[in-house]
Amino acid sequence: MAVVEEDALGGVCLNRGCIPSKTLIAGANLYQKMKSAASFGITLECTPTIDWPAMLARKDKVVGGMVAGIKGLFKNYGVDHFSGFGSLKSSKVIHLDLDDESEEDIEAANVIIATGSRPAIIPAFPLDGLNVLSSDHLLTMEKLPSSMLIIGAGVIGCEWAFMLAQLDVKVEIVEMLSRSLPMEDAMASNIITRELKKLKVKLHTDSKVEKLANTASGLIGAVLSDSKTLEAEKILVSIGRAFNTADLGLDNAGVTLNENGSIKVNAGMQTSAKNVYAIGDVAGGILLAYTAVAEGAVAVDNCLGAKAKIDYTGVPSVIFTRPEVASVGLTEEKAAEKHDIAIGSFPIRALGKAHAEGEISGEVKVIGDKKTDKLLGVHIVGPHATEVIHTAALAIKTGLTVEKLGSLTFAHPVISESVMEACHNLHKMSVHLPGQR
Repeated sequence: MAVVEEDALGGVCLNRGCIPSKTLIAGANLYQKMKSAASFGITLECTPTIDWPAMLARKDKVVGGMVAGIKGLFKNYGVDHFSGFGSLKSSKVIHLDLDDESEEDIEAANVIIATGSRPAIIPAFPLDGLNVLSSDHLLTMEKLPSSMLIIGAGVIGCEWAFMLAQLDVKVEIVEMLSRSLPMEDAMASNIITRELKKLKVKLHTDSKVEKLANTASGLIGAVLSDSKTLEAEKILVSIGRAFNTADLGLDNAGVTLNENGSIKVNAGMQTSAKNVYAIGDVAGGILLAYTAVAEGAVAVDNCLGAKAKIDYTGVPSVIFTRPEVASVGLTEEKAAEKHDIAIGSFPIRALGKAHAEGEISGEVKVIGDKKTDKLLGVHIVGPHATEVIHTAALAIKTGLTVEKLGSLTFAHPVISESVMEACHNLHKMSVHLPGQR
């Protein structure tokens, strides 16, 4: 077995996505906690200050340690690592342009393409790495800017907005749709919009950035569709991803692309070339690292002769804003299109654990089918939402009813209790909420 990688092992998630960004987010969250230490009965001898280079150094240390861990696993499992760029000469022959400037061809009975994606380049917003940035560039900024304008209020845009605002950066966001996190349930969007406002982040919805231009003040001006001009020291463009399929020799292997530029695969992650598979972002499914892992397991099983198929039922979405957002299953809007639905909810501020942690913002929303009681969706905004969601994900995966999920005995005091309470509320049986009869 061999892996060809032209960059650091671990791909986008480990090197430029999940791990580095969450490491910095953890630092921003801690800074905010320290600023409110007095509310916990703790007096700091001095006011906490931000050391951005030190935060970056910690991020690099975390990432470096995990990359080294992958190298160790490769050695343990006997995986050959070729550092360089690979392209297909045929469905079974891969040409390698190696980092040491040598070239060679290797043969494989099966090939798995996992080349991922990159920030989409929009001609109107040319990325220069200095003033107009992608999320990749943010991870190597030498200093924090005084102000940041974020184009796009999706997952990446909102995560960075919270992180930067918590680090005392003035943040504004422009979103062409009517709300933040437009792919999430409206409940989550409304709470996140409220929390952004608490951090003094200005959100401009139903608006587009038409063009960028330098201003007399030395800042960058963004002209909006309503002719208003916003100014900021830096601009973050976070409005999509592009698939890494260029120069892979896909035509040589008979691999077909989808209209959006991703690689076309079936449920077994098999491409149009029977011994070539594609997984992760480049396959154009759910663009998440953990779905890529699940797809990789399916592809490997099929390389070994199995007939495995990917099942996306119960795959959760997690967003590391503050409070965190997590969801699984259908939004209320989508569920109502095909079901007669019932809704249960529970406010995070009603939990003892939330008050103990000083994190009381948020809500849990449970969506069920009125006739069958089947659990259709769960949406969580609150502390540890990205951890709590997995109980609901298992329930969705296994087809449980709302009653069955609510009948689970949850520990106390924990944030997870909110899921149980929301299920009970759907049936008007939550004793911790008024009017349940």
